[in-house]
Amino acid sequence: MGEYFEESGLFSEMDLQFARFIARTSNHPDRALSLAAALASRATGNGHVCLDLKTVAGQPLDPDGVPGNPFACPDLPIWLESLQNATAVGRPGDDAPLILDEQHRLYLFRYWEYEHHLVEKILEWTEKDLDRSDEAFLKEELGGLFNGGNGSRPDWQEVACFTAATRKFSVISGGPGTGKSTVVSRILALLALQERGNPFRTALAAPTGKAAQRLQEAIRAGAGDLPLPPSIRETLPSEASTIHRLLGPIAGSPFFHHNAANPLAVDGVIVDEASMVDLPLMSKLVQALPPHARLILLGDQDQLASVEAGAVLGDLCDRGAPHFHTDAFSSRYYEVTGQVIPGGAGPAVQDSLVRLEKNYRFGRTSGIGIVSRAVNRGDGHEAIEALKTGPRHDTLWVRLPDPQILPAALKKEALSGYRACLEAHDPLQAFSELERFRILCAIRKGPFGVLSLNRIVERILRAEHLIRPEGLWYRGRPILILRNDYALGLFNGDMGLILPDRDSDGDLRAFFRKQDGSLRKIHPARLPDHETVFAMTVHKSQGSEFEKVILLLPDQPSPVLTRELIYTGLTRARKKVAVWGREDVFVEGVSRCIARSSGLRDALWGKDITLGESAAAKS
Repeated sequence: MGEYFEESGLFSEMDLQFARFIARTSNHPDRALSLAAALASRATGNGHVCLDLKTVAGQPLDPDGVPGNPFACPDLPIWLESLQNATAVGRPGDDAPLILDEQHRLYLFRYWEYEHHLVEKILEWTEKDLDRSDEAFLKEELGGLFNGGNGSRPDWQEVACFTAATRKFSVISGGPGTGKSTVVSRILALLALQERGNPFRTALAAPTGKAAQRLQEAIRAGAGDLPLPPSIRETLPSEASTIHRLLGPIAGSPFFHHNAANPLAVDGVIVDEASMVDLPLMSKLVQALPPHARLILLGDQDQLASVEAGAVLGDLCDRGAPHFHTDAFSSRYYEVTGQVIPGGAGPAVQDSLVRLEKNYRFGRTSGIGIVSRAVNRGDGHEAIEALKTGPRHDTLWVRLPDPQILPAALKKEALSGYRACLEAHDPLQAFSELERFRILCAIRKGPFGVLSLNRIVERILRAEHLIRPEGLWYRGRPILILRNDYALGLFNGDMGLILPDRDSDGDLRAFFRKQDGSLRKIHPARLPDHETVFAMTVHKSQGSEFEKVILLLPDQPSPVLTRELIYTGLTRARKKVAVWGREDVFVEGVSRCIARSSGLRDALWGKDITLGESAAAKS
């Protein structure tokens, strides 16, 4: 082990301060303990819930660095002995700054607690079935919503509705175009019908304001097509909010007004874009639910995980592994619908999961569908071939130009993509035009990063006199909020436009669309941290869709360029996507999967009996 890992340059000051704190509070401080603490702190900053000691023991701290790097981790037996003898390290259930479980995963206490509470609640939900007394009624209402089915093969949207109606916890996963929005409207209708006139209080939520707005719009559109009595239709929720707004943030703290001691006044919560929800937020949401309430998650398990710690949706779905429902669930579904779905043995959690496979937007001949499916399979060569030779109406491969000629190469696309937005006189029309086109980048810095691309686009637009020749504030500047501001009611991910305000003699204001479709305006000087978004990172684009997308990849391999990022970028496009890249970089990115350390997947899917038993024992 390198004796002075503090000098390696691989840790932030926060990581090192935490390591020093652990050393001060332990009865047995040594380098192995301090290194473990620094690595555990760094792991959460990199999106992991814990540090898996098995994967790093005996390995260099910087495996991609200079050969012979002296900074290395101790072998596992030596490391475990150090940690097990330290008072600063506890076992699951102990009150200690660090928690070490029997699978040699090391957690910061609060992250172990987040995971423990989530596991405990989901195991409780999935091991119990809801009352079976309304099966005849359920059969009738499902038949009305799905026209009785065709009896030949299962309608997975119907399976999803059945699951949501009969389970306290359900997860509905599917890519763009698989009908998740349609399913939500029908679930809401089914839950309302089951109550037979009694109000069923359902809260609709999403991680970002944009995603909440899209959920709200989809439900309003979908509910109008359902054969419902007016008395039932009037009870359906029509407003969605961010999860933060739903829980009620306490300014200046990580806590919320709604928690286990002050639960939400709801009978159920539906969360869209669940892939974006990190472990701490999901755990806090689950703890804020009253005992009788149900939770329904919707999302795309193949998308990028949350920016913060955890890959909750992927772990819940046991991403990458095939699963069926249990025989008991399949039998009950057959009793109600007369349709057969595959059954088998397995943990109870699999009965809470439904994957929508049929794509109504990207069919078998869709280039976007063909390419995105190849990417999900990890076949970068097939994806490249499809981009080059497949249907040309919705996919295009463009060889990445050299940095010095990138502005010229982008000029035509930038002008055609943003001209209508910049020339619109009505703010609502400007917002509508802005959603037609976007440049998405994998990285922030460098010649092909989002910071450089926004400067390039601004220069192009200034040269054509579409925006002011200089200055930060100009008519038509699109902005993205980067930090929650509870006083202003603006949240990370909210998108706005800088436009003249007719009510203030044409002075510039930041306009934001409210969830009811109307506009609100704020003086630019009052805005929290924000950035220009003619180009935006793929991470920031989650929860949004655009008619046309340019997915601009870096010219060199990057750890952030993964299969999930490429898939997410491709599927932000509704009608056309052009991938600008280098073949070798694209193929390498498709081969690289996001792997985040946690115990959630193992606990729910029976691969980690210790954690599962620990959670059950504490309930």
